[in-house]
Amino acid sequence: MNTIYDVQQLLKKFGTIIYIGDRIADLELMEDEVKQLYQSGLIEPKVYQMAILLLRQEIQSLKR
Repeated sequence: MNTIYDVQQLLKKFGTIIYIGDRIADLELMEDEVKQLYQSGLIEPKVYQMAILLLRQEIQSLKR
């Protein structure tokens, strides 16, 4: 997993498509969804960590 697109594809596998038009809000919702998948035991810890890292980096780059 190397890009936000990869995170979107991961969420899509579980039937989740997020798009509300506000990029930062989209990323924050994706982060919440990834957390839920991890807490439910549906994704591995490494996948969770990488997805959260990518999302948080993108959020920070947009807030600058």
